[in-house]
Amino acid sequence: MEWVYLIIAGFCEVIWAYYLDASYGFSKLVPSIMAIIFIGISFFILEKAMKKLGVGVAYAAFTGLGTAGTAIMGMIFLGESVSFLKIVALIILLTGILGLKLSEGTDKT
Repeated sequence: MEWVYLIIAGFCEVIWAYYLDASYGFSKLVPSIMAIIFIGISFFILEKAMKKLGVGVAYAAFTGLGTAGTAIMGMIFLGESVSFLKIVALIILLTGILGLKLSEGTDKT
């Protein structure tokens, strides 16, 4: 269940990044409020995942999912540039997150 929390928290991070961009430096009220709400939601859900996964794995996966999701959102919906190097970097990032997922539970501490 903790990985479901992480995915939801990462998705919320993508949403707050979108609204943060749309707020134009917190000068637009509705996008600013939405960004703050989704920041709170994402960290609340992240905290739930940290109870079982620990801060290292949870935060690394959270930021990685948020980074990848935000980059993909920017390329698909916001007209940001797409390049071969960006795609390779995203694949490497997501592979690292998958590696964290697969390694979870193998530590014997």
